[in-house]
Amino acid sequence: MQLSVINLSGSAGGSVQLDDAVFNIEPNDHAIYLDVRQYLAHQRQGTHKTKERGEVRGSTKKPYRQKGTGNARQGHKRSPLHRHGGTIFGPRPRKYGFKLNKKVKQLARRSALSYKVKENNITVLQYPSFSAPKTKDFQDLLRKLKFEDKKLLFVTGKNDSNFYFAGRNLPNVHFVHASMLNTYDIVNVEHVVLIEDAVEYLNNVLTTA
Repeated sequence: MQLSVINLSGSAGGSVQLDDAVFNIEPNDHAIYLDVRQYLAHQRQGTHKTKERGEVRGSTKKPYRQKGTGNARQGHKRSPLHRHGGTIFGPRPRKYGFKLNKKVKQLARRSALSYKVKENNITVLQYPSFSAPKTKDFQDLLRKLKFEDKKLLFVTGKNDSNFYFAGRNLPNVHFVHASMLNTYDIVNVEHVVLIEDAVEYLNNVLTTA
């Protein structure tokens, strides 16, 4: 599949080959679901905790005698049935992450990228060389590309600090290196902008899964 390469002035300047095995497959919705679910599960800290009856502070003295009062039996004041008592089956620290096979994750990435191509929401951009990390220059680039009001993901092939620092303060602009690209990043934005040098990396890595 051929896709035009957009230069920094906003016009087409050449083309690049997108591997059909990566950008033009029949998308697998369930693989996307599993990969996104795993990503979000790993973002959860899992540090929630409440004190149970053996952990709360208080006396272990029996409030009143076992029989003869007409009340229900009570063991001590830290019982969950009392005010300031422990919590019954309260949350404990845990990990929410789960294992997902590498081939499923790769299939999910290819499926997400294929969806973006089918929806015409992928643009290949010529490598932008910024002489200084100026947000104004980055906004001018978005204006030329007509991307001012879109939520964007820029996928880069090599680290360029000037390019990154110029756009990182913009609320709807996100950056990720091609080696760190995940399915959630792709589906969570409206448009994906592939820097020209990232295409070759994705063609090579995602086809060898």
